[in-house]
Amino acid sequence: MHETVLITGGAGFIGRAVARELAERGHRVRILDALLEQVHVSRPAISGDAEFIHADIRNPDAVSRALDGVDCAIHLAAEVGVGQSMYEIERYTSTNDVGTAVLLERLIDRPVRRIVTASSMSIYGEGLYRDVNGAVVEDASRDLRREGGERWNPVDGQGRPLTPAPTPEWKRPQLSSIYALNKYVQEQSTHIVAQAYGIESTCLRLFNVFGPGQALSNPYTGVLAIFSARLLNDQPPLIFEDGEQRRDFVHVRDVARAFADALFAPEAAGRTFNIGSGVDRSIRDVATALADAMGRPEIAPTVTGEARSGDIRHCYCDTTLAREVLGFEAREDFDAGLEELAEWVSQQTAHDRVATAREELALRGLVA
Repeated sequence: MHETVLITGGAGFIGRAVARELAERGHRVRILDALLEQVHVSRPAISGDAEFIHADIRNPDAVSRALDGVDCAIHLAAEVGVGQSMYEIERYTSTNDVGTAVLLERLIDRPVRRIVTASSMSIYGEGLYRDVNGAVVEDASRDLRREGGERWNPVDGQGRPLTPAPTPEWKRPQLSSIYALNKYVQEQSTHIVAQAYGIESTCLRLFNVFGPGQALSNPYTGVLAIFSARLLNDQPPLIFEDGEQRRDFVHVRDVARAFADALFAPEAAGRTFNIGSGVDRSIRDVATALADAMGRPEIAPTVTGEARSGDIRHCYCDTTLAREVLGFEAREDFDAGLEELAEWVSQQTAHDRVATAREELALRGLVA
């Protein structure tokens, strides 16, 4: 069955991949996007026969127009960035929470069969851990005032180390940034309003998405894009803490498949799913591998030894629920994905704004 799908934020990095995936499956695509300068240095190419509406997600009339004749919606429109959200609080909350509210309010009069909203692994804060006895710890925290290398890692009440474990959807949220709060509000608002008005809803908690097409000049985007911009300008990637923090990287094509599948999976209605690879990697190792892929193995990352407000130590994906309900598993090979990213980056121009972004955080006391 072919449907007409609205993608808010559909001209962005993930949105363009989702649009391509849907078009390849025979669906009609309509995109609403504000083309914010921080994300879109130039007007992006909109693939296929997608209809494009240039408008802000907070514009009720534009959103109503975008929803006319639509069968379902994928909601990606958002300001993205943990660090920036901690001082651009009104901007992030307005776009993310008010923008979602505008979309959901317009859906009351123009209901769709299903809405799929992009959430984020950031809502977990620290991922799941186990203590020395193997017991689950959902609310791990750390005291960055502790001295020595162990200060980076969460410990239990007796100072004993905790072991990171894959993070499942049932782990309770631990909101440590305005961005995380925004994404949780988007997620919960989607389910609450959809249920009230007989609309199916699904939310996808995305882990670290990477691939060609990322906004290289945005210093608050995905870490691989930030590292790529530094390396392209012959500068070392800057890594906070000691570089041993672990994350889950998932290719944008895998994420696009997950969104397309989530529109139609019968048992996905009313539920929230992790979308990641299920493999954890240290940030230091990823920076080194990217430098190799970009032909700059001599540029070692600079490990700052600094902590950034809102950052967490370890979080990676438990993929069980997405596999069982959506039939989703990451297919893209990480190393091949890095090579593809490196090839694409080599053909781009990137303005390295990382140092400026770090200064902004430091001026506000958000780096220590």
